[in-house]
Amino acid sequence: MTAPTPATAPTPDGWTPELQNALDISLRGCDELLPVADWQRKLMRAQTSGQPLRIKLGLDPTAPDIHLGHTVVLNKMRQLQDLGHTVIFLIGDFTSLIGDPSGRNSTRPPLTAEQIKSNAETYYRQAALVLDESRTEIRYNSEWSDALGARGMIQLASRYTVARMMEREDFHKRYTGGQSISVHEFLYPLMQGYDSVALKSDLELGGTDQKFNLLMGRHLQAEYGQEPQCILTMPLLEGLDGVDKMSKSKNNYIGISEAPNSMFAKVMSISDTLMWRWYELLSFESLAAIAALKAEVDAGRNPRDAKVQLATEITTRFHSAQAAADALQDFMNRARGGIPDDVAEVTLSGAPMKLTAVLKQAGLLPSTSEALRMIAQGGVRIDGQAVSDAGLELAAGTCVVQVGKRRFARVTLS
Repeated sequence: MTAPTPATAPTPDGWTPELQNALDISLRGCDELLPVADWQRKLMRAQTSGQPLRIKLGLDPTAPDIHLGHTVVLNKMRQLQDLGHTVIFLIGDFTSLIGDPSGRNSTRPPLTAEQIKSNAETYYRQAALVLDESRTEIRYNSEWSDALGARGMIQLASRYTVARMMEREDFHKRYTGGQSISVHEFLYPLMQGYDSVALKSDLELGGTDQKFNLLMGRHLQAEYGQEPQCILTMPLLEGLDGVDKMSKSKNNYIGISEAPNSMFAKVMSISDTLMWRWYELLSFESLAAIAALKAEVDAGRNPRDAKVQLATEITTRFHSAQAAADALQDFMNRARGGIPDDVAEVTLSGAPMKLTAVLKQAGLLPSTSEALRMIAQGGVRIDGQAVSDAGLELAAGTCVVQVGKRRFARVTLS
């Protein structure tokens, strides 16, 4: 799957190669940039005046951890940051109290203030692994949202109609399907749009599922007499399965705070087709370098080489070059059937114990029936040797038990 080619606009007078490069970087991997002509004018103005543009990204701290899917828009922020523009990392501590209805088929329970505070504490620390902290403005939308008060909220609500709000796809589906829509959910896109007014943003980024909210920012800026922002939507990254978007609930994700060995191995597990999609959205390599690498693979080079390069880049970004090198060695060791370095230590009592019980109690498999199935399929090893006897009992002592390619435990049985 590839993102649609964003629309382009005629080259304006005074357009330079530097500006074209900035536009190309803006468009790389994006789904839509609207309106392109407005963005070209903003880029020209910034070059002429020397005044950097204000690039906004808002994230609600709905969970404590960020995964690679979240970094697609963060990568774009970093690219624009490297062009010299000001990036604003907006933590939606106020809007989290409402709950974003985007893509929902039911009312989303809002978070408590305590949950929001706890999650927000880790959000920026993780985002800073992608962004340049020295050139990032951190803001919280409670700064201006709390100050609005009841009167300001009513005045803001008067700037948009219910009919326009019901054009939103998820609201329309829920309404026609007889599902409830709470009045407070209408406030979410209004408040996100008002963030753009408060920050005087020139460009707002978001996933494709955020387009309605981003356009709200343009509308409200015009209502308040400001130059409307442009909007840039990024595709939703497919997860490890290559089908659904990356999500913790679908367990097809890579957390950016995961251990390097796990991160590296998970990147290596994706399909050869998905790898190029990830290169486009996650790699900092130039498009020319990626195209050259793909040409080499198409000409016969082992695609595993390209995947190792991608896994190394991503692991280095969130850990270090040494951690990535160690993770590669660990992966190669596992591929050869060897035992990795970071094996969990488990102590059990009750020797002799059936292997099926050891697998379950060590947390390697969820049930006895699953243990029996894996043994029958040849997916269980003890100290590197495949086991086929489902009735095997383990005596007291220590051994390394392996399930599949990536699950290990060093079990001490007494």
